[in-house]
Amino acid sequence: MRKRIGYVLGSMSLGLALVLAGCGANTGATDTSTGAEQTTSTPAASGESSSAGNTDPQETVDLTISAAASLTDAMKEIETNYELANPHIELNFNFGASGALQQQIEQGAPADIFVSAATKNMNALVDENLIASGDQKNLLQNSLVAIVPADGTHTVTSETDLTSDSIKTVAIGIPESVPAGTYAKEALTNAKLWDELESKLVQGKDVRQVLQYVETGNADAGFVYKTDALTSDQVKIAFEVDKNSYTPANYPIGIIEGTKHRTEAEQFYAYLQTPEVLDIFAKYGFTIPE
Repeated sequence: MRKRIGYVLGSMSLGLALVLAGCGANTGATDTSTGAEQTTSTPAASGESSSAGNTDPQETVDLTISAAASLTDAMKEIETNYELANPHIELNFNFGASGALQQQIEQGAPADIFVSAATKNMNALVDENLIASGDQKNLLQNSLVAIVPADGTHTVTSETDLTSDSIKTVAIGIPESVPAGTYAKEALTNAKLWDELESKLVQGKDVRQVLQYVETGNADAGFVYKTDALTSDQVKIAFEVDKNSYTPANYPIGIIEGTKHRTEAEQFYAYLQTPEVLDIFAKYGFTIPE
């Protein structure tokens, strides 16, 4: 009997020791010199620590800006400055006549921002819900001028002088799609000279082509924006068109509703309205609407 009791007590002591040992393994070891409990870090925590120091390079974002052709020179300077400050963004410009750019956007051509040379083209896209009314505003203003070749001998100081027999051709943008052409037609119509000059007119697909016609002597005179005339030493301004004779040449800017890069588009939209950028536009002859 004593042997059996001893055997049972021995078995109980052994079991208790195993239980205590197991609890000690789960709760951690105790430093006998300080009494503080020591815990060991898990592999997962170690992995999180090592990955925190590894940052992947920021992915490049391509922004497409459909902009009126008359903005070409100013936008090229702005592009250089912006990409230097934002190396993860690449600006891709699509320059052309505002009416043609409007149609491209309506047909689903990729674009993130639209800068038009006429309010009517922006309003059309707003009406079609392709640009939210709160995502567009008037950015700049331009003025219409008549130009002649720099080495030309014709005296042109007003619209009436364009009716002279010595002036064979007058270049304007296509009135239906080129805002500068629309404004020129308005001014000539108000001066009661449109019908008389219509047979002399040579139409360009955008304002830059009109400028080229006069530069190369393919037109004796032409109507372009003041900003375009200032970019060329091959033409000179004959006269500035009375601003009361045509619709104000406003340049609204808007964010395309379907942009896939909303954050970046909003950032560039805001950047174009900063004082430093407006100074660049002013350098190229644009004015800032009051």
